[in-house]
Amino acid sequence: MSTTSAPARGSARRTPRPVVLLVPIPGTSAIHDLWAGTKLLVVLGVSVLLTFYPGWWAIGLVAALVLTAARIARVPRGALPSVPRWLWVLIALGGITAALAGGRPKVSVAGLEIGLGGGLNFLRITALSVVLLALGAMVSWTTNVAEIGPAVATLGRPLRLLRIPVDEWAVALALALRAFPMLIDEFQVLYAARRLRPKRIPRTRKAHRRRHALEVIDMLAAAITVTLRRADEMGDAITARGGTGQLSANPARPKLADWVTIAITLALSAAAVTLETLWPILHTTP
Repeated sequence: MSTTSAPARGSARRTPRPVVLLVPIPGTSAIHDLWAGTKLLVVLGVSVLLTFYPGWWAIGLVAALVLTAARIARVPRGALPSVPRWLWVLIALGGITAALAGGRPKVSVAGLEIGLGGGLNFLRITALSVVLLALGAMVSWTTNVAEIGPAVATLGRPLRLLRIPVDEWAVALALALRAFPMLIDEFQVLYAARRLRPKRIPRTRKAHRRRHALEVIDMLAAAITVTLRRADEMGDAITARGGTGQLSANPARPKLADWVTIAITLALSAAAVTLETLWPILHTTP
């Protein structure tokens, strides 16, 4: 019995973990309790920092900040999505292509100089992308969707002096964030139901292409119908709860922990700017 069960276990493939967004991780922590506006300000500040100083020091400090926040928030490893093989292949091809560009620094191997500049730039850009994605995922995993709209309305309050419709933008953002996970589930159900339908095998290429075109049209029509039905249901629910003004109204405001978080982010940004500015000078000084 053991000989037959071993191959079965070896041949079984692990189910890939899907990308889960806009769904907070259950539990409470200091990161979960932060005001949503504080998290948005941290993401904005870090994005600006990495835009103007995309160096290794800045990337490393931001990565340390994200890992520390994930540790405090108790983010499980199961929340991380599985990386598909085709993405690894694309990264490998991109790395090989970038490495062919050469550049400084150069190493000598058996009398042949090899430039590592292109490969290092590719690694830096890849690390930058991973850090930014992880930062956005942290906000998604520790923030309730209902808190984003009121936070945007509060942060954009100074823009009302310029007659910018901040509240309307906050309501539109809140509706989009709430509808996005719901529509994804609906589309997955539609796609699964479509695959279960019996299909006729086309005999010619023209018939094959026509069948694919008809399937696309049917899926689009069904998706639009489901979206309109969900929008009508959501509109009735919003009206019953007091209108769209409730979506952007929330008495939550920053607390002491939020100010501490902002101070830590500012200190980290200042340290990153200092290191990125002084390191090339110190590195070239004899």
